[in-house]
Amino acid sequence: MDLPSPPPPGALLHALRRPLRPLLRLLIRAGVTFPVFAEMLRGLYVETAARDLSSDGGPPTDSRLALLTGVHRKEIRRLREEPAPVDDAPPAVVTLNSQLISRWLGLPENTNQAGDPLPLSRAAFDALVVSVTTDVRPRSVLDSWLAQGIATLDVDEHIRLNVAAFIPREGQEARLFYLARNLHDHMAAAAANVSAEGTPPFLERSLHYDGLSPEAAQKLEAAGRAAAQQLLVELNRLALSLVEGQATTPGAPTVRTNLGVYLYREEETP
Repeated sequence: MDLPSPPPPGALLHALRRPLRPLLRLLIRAGVTFPVFAEMLRGLYVETAARDLSSDGGPPTDSRLALLTGVHRKEIRRLREEPAPVDDAPPAVVTLNSQLISRWLGLPENTNQAGDPLPLSRAAFDALVVSVTTDVRPRSVLDSWLAQGIATLDVDEHIRLNVAAFIPREGQEARLFYLARNLHDHMAAAAANVSAEGTPPFLERSLHYDGLSPEAAQKLEAAGRAAAQQLLVELNRLALSLVEGQATTPGAPTVRTNLGVYLYREEETP
């Protein structure tokens, strides 16, 4: 399989210095030393090269991997003999909460004409939970959501969804899952785009301004958050209707899609 042509090594390394700094800062604050990180990178280098070469045929030899990665053959042999690390599955709470919120915001009977989530009675909320899983009691989900601020109870004991519930609130395990998934997908899209010879295959757009006053930046951030939330709600409704309307054929190929939104701001050095 022919892979897209990457940019020159020197230019690529120079460009990667900036996006790597926040990750390195996080690693240092978490107490991850360079030797530990370097050992993980060494294994990932070999794993990734072996996977790409295997797509062309049989498993690559240690010599070929050493030539591609610069890792010594003895180290490659050691790494290939170790059990392959398995990417963690999404935490159960992430999967359940995401499905419930998606259905609440995506089903017409659960939203008004503007697309805002309607308050649900206890019976309607219980039916929503049961439509996704029968392994967890609806009352347990409700108690958890009330504690996390994902939902509130009004004076009529109806359950109201927090419209900002897309923001992960489930704790560190969930936040690390979103960190891994979203950074992977953004970097994969960016890597494919920068290697493309023609039109970049993936959507990658951003609005960026500098020299803003704190007040202007705050207004822009508030407007951006509102617009992003509306976009996610509308696309979720479309995605849910497509999923519910498609024919399911066992063994048929499927596609995973991730459309994300981010916003970042920082103070500028005078």
